[in-house]
Amino acid sequence: MFGGLSKWSKSTWSLKRTFYGQSTIHSESGIPAQVVAAIDINTTANQIYGHNFPDTALWNKTIEGISLDDFNKLSIDMILMSPPCQPFTRLGLQGDIADLRTKSFLYILDLLPRLRRLPRFILLENVKGFESSSARECLVKTLVECGYTFHEIMVSPTSVGMPNSRLRYFLIAKISTENFISSKILDAFPHPAERDFPEPPTVSSPPCSGTWQPEEGKQGGQVLYKLETTMDAQRKRSQNNDLSVRQVQDFLQPQTEVNMEDFLLPPKTLLRYALLLDIVRPTCRRSVCFTKGYGRYVEGTGSVLQCCMETEMDHVFGGLDQCSEEEKLQRLLKLKLRYFTPREVANLMGFPQSFSFPEQISTRQQYRVLGNSLNVVVVARLLQLLVS
Repeated sequence: MFGGLSKWSKSTWSLKRTFYGQSTIHSESGIPAQVVAAIDINTTANQIYGHNFPDTALWNKTIEGISLDDFNKLSIDMILMSPPCQPFTRLGLQGDIADLRTKSFLYILDLLPRLRRLPRFILLENVKGFESSSARECLVKTLVECGYTFHEIMVSPTSVGMPNSRLRYFLIAKISTENFISSKILDAFPHPAERDFPEPPTVSSPPCSGTWQPEEGKQGGQVLYKLETTMDAQRKRSQNNDLSVRQVQDFLQPQTEVNMEDFLLPPKTLLRYALLLDIVRPTCRRSVCFTKGYGRYVEGTGSVLQCCMETEMDHVFGGLDQCSEEEKLQRLLKLKLRYFTPREVANLMGFPQSFSFPEQISTRQQYRVLGNSLNVVVVARLLQLLVS
């Protein structure tokens, strides 16, 4: 039996749990499994989950609402969990276990030693920052007391050849006296997470016109016209030259399936945020982390795609600050910048083609749940390591 007890007390966690459905578990990781319970109180999350896994039991309640007796009746072999990340994210208040949103996680830790039969396997995911938290200390203490062997790792999808940055903390644990074999972990994730470039910082407001001076000098064969440092440019160039990572174009949606005009950045957005955009081309081997605000906010929420390959970036951004507003817009429009579609974001996060959204789920809601999701390929590799 398999317990898909994933993110709770947060409205958009079900996509993390979507991977853990019966058919997807088997096809992506090769591990036959049955989800004995999927739990969420958010109607959107439940609609998406029920649409993809109509035969799985879906409980509309909080984790804290499940008693010890209920857990014992499930008789689960594996718990997959991703506690709310807000108490640990670098952009949050970092309240750690004092944050009420950790209540459900602490409830699970209290419940675990009292179960009639301990789950054989546990997988946990969270943001970078969790590894140095008091919540992590509570987790490790509980696992040790219960007799689990565990391994912790920081992984980004670039480590498995996916052109998207999403650095996350993972812990895999099993009831065993044998430790995880380091060589197997290195084989599964051949590239260290440190190689991955960080998520872009959130900027509170765009720079005022006339205050920015472009760096015109050549830096390693590249001219810096946008708001990035020489190190940023070198890191991006290194990513794009890494042949172990696939190109973005492998994950794009056929133009016959969607009207791409609907995803073009509006003129107001182009004029205000042009210098802050992370722009990628179809031949790039990189993109930055997509967050739940993608499509609604611009700064630090994800990359945008340049659709016109005939237009060079330096021709657009060179001397842009000296142009009139109308000329700026005309230059920027030549790039045909657009948002990645929700299907493309899902592709970059490893979701199978069988996954879909119900028709009534808006584009904004789709971006929101995807932004709270994780990479399916990464989790599949971890599950294979966990049960091997």
